[in-house]
Amino acid sequence: MRARMGLALVLIVSAVLAPVGRAASVERARDIGVPFEGAPGPLNAITDVPGVEVGQVSLVSGQGPLKVGVGPVRTGVTIIFPRGRANSQPVYGGFFNLNGNGEMTGQSYLQDFGVIHGPIGITDTNAIGQVYAGIQSWTQQRFGEAADPVVAETWDGELNDVGGFHVRPETAIAAIEAAKSGSIAEGSVGGGTGMECFGFKGGIGTASRKIALGAHSYLVGALVQCNTGDRKVLRIAGAPVGQALSARWLPCYDSHLSPPKKQPKCAGSASAGTPPPDAGSIIIVIGTNAPLIPTQLDRLAKRAAMGLARLGSYSGNSSGDLIVAFSTAASLVNHPEQSAPSPIAPVASQDIDPLFEGVVESTEEAIVNAMIAAPTMTGADGFRLFGLPHEELRAILKRYGRLGEAIDAPRIREAK
Repeated sequence: MRARMGLALVLIVSAVLAPVGRAASVERARDIGVPFEGAPGPLNAITDVPGVEVGQVSLVSGQGPLKVGVGPVRTGVTIIFPRGRANSQPVYGGFFNLNGNGEMTGQSYLQDFGVIHGPIGITDTNAIGQVYAGIQSWTQQRFGEAADPVVAETWDGELNDVGGFHVRPETAIAAIEAAKSGSIAEGSVGGGTGMECFGFKGGIGTASRKIALGAHSYLVGALVQCNTGDRKVLRIAGAPVGQALSARWLPCYDSHLSPPKKQPKCAGSASAGTPPPDAGSIIIVIGTNAPLIPTQLDRLAKRAAMGLARLGSYSGNSSGDLIVAFSTAASLVNHPEQSAPSPIAPVASQDIDPLFEGVVESTEEAIVNAMIAAPTMTGADGFRLFGLPHEELRAILKRYGRLGEAIDAPRIREAK
């Protein structure tokens, strides 16, 4: 009965993937005037990399006191297909463990062979096995062989009934079936539904960069699930946003509920308390169509950590900061079952710097996009995470001479 209820929940909650024409009401960092370096791709998303498809399912239900196994539910699954869901060929991959207080499967293949099999899944901490099983079930049925996928997690137990195991293998399959190219929904969606980023509501974010290497042009994109960061060190476009907002818009509990432990009660933007520490986790996925071998992709993954550092993060002890990178350039890769070598002419090491720069820039912007797109959310036991206040952010950037031109005169969303 519970399995059927879980499947019903997946079907009731729509798969979240924005169409190619992004809705005007959905704001991103550039829309409100946050300046960034580099030239983005057409969609400024990891799906600018040809062939990449993303699918997401968000599970949101219930409110009030936590009842394990019932809710409130604030979770989901995000799936990234490097070659699209119609193509079962693995890709060359790389990996970097910035801080290992988390889990990402597939590391053995990445360390020994530099290969990623099947889609990449991102979800909550207690759902990593269910998403793995869902991907294996789907790939077995679709291609006649179960993939050994990369699946990563971040913890959403403040907002979500994480102990209720609401994500099931069917949830992952629904996200797989939703995968497509085009613009990607950001913020409180998919695996990022219940996540916190620098003490604000966080979640999924993405960005991309166009890279010129001599006569060749490539794309590199980042997709993040941000659930990390110390509020006091947050910097956006170089401005000390965290310091300016260190005593406001802090996580709190609804005043009409009795929280399970001594925690500040919500009182508008002036909620009392102290900023949360650098905890949680972040998963960063880097994709490119530049011809790179696994050792080069390891180096690309390391540079994504520098994009996180631009936001002020020092990768705290309690944060699982895990990064995976892939290249779609080689149609065949040397994996354990490959009977013949697959030649690839990789980018020369002396020419790789523009790709490093693009990774840093797109990771930084993806993290900010995750916060900009995430509205205030209240979850288990009335715990509330405020969305990053757009109007105040613009004022801070202006104060430090960092406010750029807003795009399309967006409607400013204030935290509530």
